Amino acid sequence: MYRLTTKGEHIRDMFNSIAPRYDFLNRLLSLGIDRRWRKFAVRKIFYTPNGHILDVATGTADVALEIAAATPPSVKITGVDFSEQMIELGGEKVRKAGLSERISLKVAPCEAIPFEDGTFDSATIAFGIRNVIDRLVGLKEIQRVLKPGGRVVILEFSNPRSKTFKALYNFYFLKVLPVVGGLFSNFSAYKYLPDSVLEFPSQEDFKETMISAGFKSVNHYDLTFGIATVYTGDKP
Repeated sequence: MYRLTTKGEHIRDMFNSIAPRYDFLNRLLSLGIDRRWRKFAVRKIFYTPNGHILDVATGTADVALEIAAATPPSVKITGVDFSEQMIELGGEKVRKAGLSERISLKVAPCEAIPFEDGTFDSATIAFGIRNVIDRLVGLKEIQRVLKPGGRVVILEFSNPRSKTFKALYNFYFLKVLPVVGGLFSNFSAYKYLPDSVLEFPSQEDFKETMISAGFKSVNHYDLTFGIATVYTGDKP
């Protein structure tokens, strides 16, 4: 049985603590742009009739619900997340949407996905890969549970390349976001967010990690001046 590291447990506990305000703050702090990013990412998935799609680090099931809206009713979606509170809130949203028969949610970390090899047509992970302590292990797990020819689609914050825009972005991310987040939720959690983004590898370095995990045809798409990036990779 996989056991989270001490750092992993700390991050999980942090997400459990901010779960009740997570959706509200996402919309507020991103000015609603995160919805457009998710839609773009979901358009990159691959699926077959009666297929099965995995959403890793599903949180409160925003991406799982977006996948359901973008795919035929025959496609099933499973979301996994290491935060019990996020899964509980996500389950409430799924039930309210009347999608309990299409979307199932489980508590599980990215590094130990509880499914057989070759189960899913595609896998998504939005704003979650930077919270995975051993990213290579997590990516290998995602690759393992994909069918041959399956696709991973990863949406993550990134660092803008324009010096001018990057200066404005860093001011907002490092100075404004933690304060606003702290007013409504947990200051330390919203201090962690920008710190974790700044520590995340460049697009080229992260694509190399995806290749090391066994993915081919790896690409990336920068969104909104490079604030966020979508990565795609296929299983041979």
